[in-house]
Amino acid sequence: MSELNNNEFENVTNNSSQKKKKEKKSNGVGKFFFTVLLGLSFGLCAALAFAGANSVIKRHEAKVAEESQSEEIIEKNDEGTEKAVEKNVEEVAPKAPEEEKVQYDFSLNKVNSGLSVQEVAKEAMPSIVAITNKSIQELRSFYSMEIQEYESESAGSGIIVGKNDKELLIVTNAHVVADADTLSVCFIDGEAYEAVVKGTDTDNDLAVIAVDLSNISGSTLDEVKIATMGDSEKLEIGEQVVAIGNAMGYGQSVTTGIVSALNRTIDGSDDGQSFIQTDAAINPGNSGGALLNMEGEVVGINSAKLANTKIEGMGYAIPTSAADEIVDGLMNLATRTKVDPNEAGYLGIAGFSVTNEVAEAYNIPKGIYVSETTEGMAAEKAGIKQGDVIIKFDGMGMDSINKLKDRLNYYKAGETVDVVIARANDGTYEEKTVSVTLDSREGTELDESKEASEKPSDEDRQQEKQGEEDGQRSGEFNIGGSTFRYSVPDNFFNFFER
Repeated sequence: MSELNNNEFENVTNNSSQKKKKEKKSNGVGKFFFTVLLGLSFGLCAALAFAGANSVIKRHEAKVAEESQSEEIIEKNDEGTEKAVEKNVEEVAPKAPEEEKVQYDFSLNKVNSGLSVQEVAKEAMPSIVAITNKSIQELRSFYSMEIQEYESESAGSGIIVGKNDKELLIVTNAHVVADADTLSVCFIDGEAYEAVVKGTDTDNDLAVIAVDLSNISGSTLDEVKIATMGDSEKLEIGEQVVAIGNAMGYGQSVTTGIVSALNRTIDGSDDGQSFIQTDAAINPGNSGGALLNMEGEVVGINSAKLANTKIEGMGYAIPTSAADEIVDGLMNLATRTKVDPNEAGYLGIAGFSVTNEVAEAYNIPKGIYVSETTEGMAAEKAGIKQGDVIIKFDGMGMDSINKLKDRLNYYKAGETVDVVIARANDGTYEEKTVSVTLDSREGTELDESKEASEKPSDEDRQQEKQGEEDGQRSGEFNIGGSTFRYSVPDNFFNFFER
């Protein structure tokens, strides 16, 4: 019995141990899964918390950005009082587009916001002309001291700027057409036609010439076009430009460079005239041609180049902003052709050209100094006196006696024109406009009549003879009521004869 009980006890004990072992084993697996589940729960909660915080931050940033794009503006209500309201800036004014960035493209030789040099040239060439000036010049022979005539030819350029019912109008430099006996204009197709001077402004070195439309062939008219004028005030230093002109008289050529300087003055230019300075090659013959921006617009009229072995790349152009008003005035002048020499008008003065050198030396205006008037003739009857300086004749600037003589060839005797003179008054010169009715030239050569009526004394003759032997010339003239005697080298008078 006791043995049985002991066996039963052992069985019970063993069973109990086995149950405990099973329970312990079961509890270990549960703890493992619980730990994993707890970790996953913590990770999920952390992820949700991070996402929520990120969402809140983004919302806050969006709100700040929205508030920064709004502004407080003032409006008036019906009673006229002011109140503050908040309005989105984008509703008041659309956001400005991002500023275009200009980049130079060397492969195309152009600024991306404009045209290439090739495109500018192709666009502008039909508007540019070559000008040939033929004139008769007078020079004193070095050996015989006699005045001799010879034909002179010079080349320049021009820009087609307008057209009226009868004419094609071209702007150029005044010095290009100075003293011209004949002018010819060659267009893009190589055809040349005669032109006449419509008007000049020598102070600003500008001139307008005209070609009769009836003389121009239809094929040429199809090839040419009027230039597009630009605003030189918008130019900036460093901006690329293109120069086109009849360089050296060989025909149209194209050069390019940049704007080196603006509002540049040149020694010897009148009235502080300012220029565009460029390093684009501007050579003899380019004068009167076009300086263009990269939109193909004319921004300057090529005028001069400093020529010196120590100087390179300094060319100058007259800005369109300075030329526009002057050119408009010249374009509206009446076009004249030469009249029959027997019908040409006569002013009745003797004088000499007041060049820059003379003007500075004697402090008198540039123009034509009147040394004498013919009694009873047009100038005297109009009130022009000895000592006056003729500045303009019928609206055209006068800077040489030869130019006045040439201009009179376009006016008939009996015509009335306005003449602007400068008259000395207590050491200063005042401008005055007088109306002059031109006389006939027939039998009115002032110099010949004076030589016949006023014979020099034996003493004067002896002085003149001695002066001629020494290569000197002597004489006298009157300025502002004062008489000046002179004795100068003979070649000094080349200044006055031009």
